[in-house]
Amino acid sequence: MSYLSRRIIMFGIVVLLAATANFAIPRMAPGDPIGAVLEELRARGASTGGAAEQEIVAAYRARFGLDQPVFTQYIRFLVNTLRFDLGYSISYYPQKVESALLRALPWTVGLLAISTVISFAFGSFFGALMAWPRTPAAVNRFVPFFMVLSAVPYYLLGLILVYLFAFVMRLLPLGGAYSSGTIPTLDIDFLLDVIRHGILPALSILLTSVGFWALGMRGTMVTVLGEDYLTLAEAKGLSDRRVFFGYAMRNALLPQVTSLAIALGTVASGSVLVEVVFAYPGVGWLLYNALRSSDYYMVQGVAFFLILTVAVSVLVVDLIYPLLDPRIER
Repeated sequence: MSYLSRRIIMFGIVVLLAATANFAIPRMAPGDPIGAVLEELRARGASTGGAAEQEIVAAYRARFGLDQPVFTQYIRFLVNTLRFDLGYSISYYPQKVESALLRALPWTVGLLAISTVISFAFGSFFGALMAWPRTPAAVNRFVPFFMVLSAVPYYLLGLILVYLFAFVMRLLPLGGAYSSGTIPTLDIDFLLDVIRHGILPALSILLTSVGFWALGMRGTMVTVLGEDYLTLAEAKGLSDRRVFFGYAMRNALLPQVTSLAIALGTVASGSVLVEVVFAYPGVGWLLYNALRSSDYYMVQGVAFFLILTVAVSVLVVDLIYPLLDPRIER
């Protein structure tokens, strides 16, 4: 069996097993989604007592298939998931889960994925310089700063940034993706407003992630420095820059690329608290609201999306590994 076939089969098995766990775990959690809907109706002043309440419960259970046996619900879930039909949201009915995901996805990708890639690039380069014996001494002076920040949770740093730049200095907005009352359009003013609102959440991720990537890259770089191909490259008289980028850093990046694939796949779930702190309308904020209201279908939809992104990211990395290291079997 070829390298590509093995990776594709493994991808399918992972998605199937993860989808099964995705179906089971929300139903094992405490809380009743129909009860949450009734509580919301009561909070709005609706009368749901007696027979009316029973009719509402029966109608919702029939509409979402919760009155059927668990095995029937499982088969139905798998079939619909393969068609990317994730059902209706219980708490936002009649909105469909996939439409809510597609609306929240650009905010998460635009802010968090880009922040993760930037922190990966900067942190990996900085970590490689930390291990390189001919690095200027001035570079190592930044090490304590980034190491301290890497120990700070990103949501806690986000609160500190909000206090400093929004409350004290009043330079940046408190939260949100754009100013209230603004109509989203593809013009320069709206894009500048989005960038201005995204600075603080992006900084909270960048500043806390650079140290993590730098430490990982430094560890792998140290193991590469004693290899024979580096000695041969230096003996051939190649420039320090070519040896550093083409031989040392290229080989040390392999474990980092795998970590990047997993980080990109889990960026939405890992950013829940960041999006909650900044009231950012991304996938993490969507997941937070779904968990609060025990919205099975929304939780399953977001979780399946996260599973799929992780699996696809790892598959893509497995396929480009032979390009980074020809020693890996194609």
